Amino acid sequence: MGNDEHISLEYRTVDQVMSRARQLEGMTFREVLDLGIHPDGVVREYNSRRYKGGMGNLLEERFFGYRANSDREPDFAEAGVELKATCIDRRKNGSEVAGERLVLTMIPYDEEMPEGLYDSHLWHKCRRMLLVWYRRDRGRDPYDQEIAHAYLYEPPEADLRVMERDYALIAGLVRSGRADELSESLTSYLGACTKGANAAKSMRDQSRYAPGRRARARAFSLKRPYMDYVLHHYVMGAPEAESVAADPRELERQGLDRYVTGIINAHAGESDRELCSRLGIEYTGNKAQWTTIAYRLLGVRGDRAREFEKAGVRVRTLRPEPGGERLRESAPVMNIDFLSLAAEDDWEGSELRELLSGIRYLFVVFQKEGDETVLRGCRMWGMPQDDLDGPVCEVWERARDAVRRGVELTARTNSSGAVSYANDLPKISESPVAHVRPRASQAAYRLSDGTEVGNVARDAEELPDGRWMTRQAFWLNSSYLLGQISDLL
Repeated sequence: MGNDEHISLEYRTVDQVMSRARQLEGMTFREVLDLGIHPDGVVREYNSRRYKGGMGNLLEERFFGYRANSDREPDFAEAGVELKATCIDRRKNGSEVAGERLVLTMIPYDEEMPEGLYDSHLWHKCRRMLLVWYRRDRGRDPYDQEIAHAYLYEPPEADLRVMERDYALIAGLVRSGRADELSESLTSYLGACTKGANAAKSMRDQSRYAPGRRARARAFSLKRPYMDYVLHHYVMGAPEAESVAADPRELERQGLDRYVTGIINAHAGESDRELCSRLGIEYTGNKAQWTTIAYRLLGVRGDRAREFEKAGVRVRTLRPEPGGERLRESAPVMNIDFLSLAAEDDWEGSELRELLSGIRYLFVVFQKEGDETVLRGCRMWGMPQDDLDGPVCEVWERARDAVRRGVELTARTNSSGAVSYANDLPKISESPVAHVRPRASQAAYRLSDGTEVGNVARDAEELPDGRWMTRQAFWLNSSYLLGQISDLL
C-alpha cells in the first residue's frame, strides 16, 4: 500500500487518523490482516507463532500502512497521536473491565530526567493517544478477538493535575538516584510498572544519577484502575460517581492522600454513635455502617467516589481488639478462578500482582473503648514492593502449583458425623503476609467420583482436573494488616 512518505501524508491531522481508526470498530485482527495492507518492503508474519509483537504494531502496519518502530516521536507524528492497543475483559457476571495497565514508554536511567511532566519525553509522545480497545477472550485465537472501540484520549485537566504530581514523585526518585525505591503503589493514575520477565533479568544500572546502584527496569504506565475508569466513563459514557472534593482547589493543592486523611483524621476520638448523629445517619452499630461513615465524612452519599475509582482506592474498615494486640479479621483481596490461575506462567504477569500493584487501601480504623466504638483514624496504604514480590509471590506460586497438580482434599468427620474437607492451599500460619481461604459462605464440592456436597453452582469453582471445590480467595493476614495501622492505636 504505497510508500511510507505517502502513508505519512495520509494522516497529517487528528481528524484523518480518527476517520480511519473508527473503521476498526467491529473488526477482528484477522479481518485486518485479510485487508492485505503493509508498508513497502515490510511483510511481517503476524499470523504466526514466531510473531512476538503486540497488536498495536499489527494495526500500525496492516491497517494504517506505516512501518512500526520505536521512535521517540508519536506514531502519527504530524498529527501528534500515539497508537495504543489495549484489552477489555469480561467478568463472569457479564460486566466489562479494562484488562490491564497501559504501558506508555520506558523510564530512562541513563539520561536526563526532566523535573516536570510537560518537559518530558513521556508527554511529548503520549499526550494524545488513539486507544484501540479489543475484547480479550482467552478461549479464542488472539487474531479472532473483536475490536470494540477506537477512542481519542487526551487527559482531562483534572486528571492532568494528578498525573503531574505522580510524574514529579517518580522523577524525583529517579533524579535522586533512588529508582530502586519505586513502586506502583506510590502513585494514583500514572504508575512506574516493572518491565522484564523477572526481577533478576530486569535489573539496570542507574547510570545517570547513581552509577553502580541498580534498579529494576520500569516504564511509565496508566494504572489498571485508571484505565478501567477511562473505559467506562470516557469511552462508554457511564455516569460519574460523586467527588470527595467539596473544595477542588484544596484537593489539588494537597493531593488526594493528604486531603482525604486530613478530613477523616480530624474526627479521630469520636464514637461511631456520635458520628452518625453528626452526619444524620440512623445508628445500627454494625460494621457496614463504618464504611458509610467514612464516605459521609468525605461528603459522598453512596459507596462510590470518583477519585477513588480513578486511583484504585478501596475503603476498608478495620477493628482491632481493645488492647490493640489483635485484629479481628483478615481482608479478602481477590477471588480465585482456578482455571485462570493454573494458566498463569509467571508472577510478573499474574492477575494478583497486577491487582495489588495497582490498588491502594484507605484503612479506616475503629476500636472498642468501653461501651463505645471509637474512630482512631485512617491511613492510605499501598503494598510495599518487597512484600509484593516476596511473601505474596510465594503464596501465589504455592497456590498455582497446587491447583496445577491437583488440590489435595482430605475428608474429615467430626464427632457429630459431619464431613468437611481440608486442602493443601497456603494457610495463614505459613506466610507473614497472605494466605488462601474460602470466600463462599457455604462449603461445596463435586468430587472425582461424582459425589456432591453443598450448592456447587452457587458456592464452588471448577478445578483443572474436573473436580469442583469451595470458592477460594487470596487474603491479607490479620496480623499483617495490624502492623500497617499499629501507630493509629
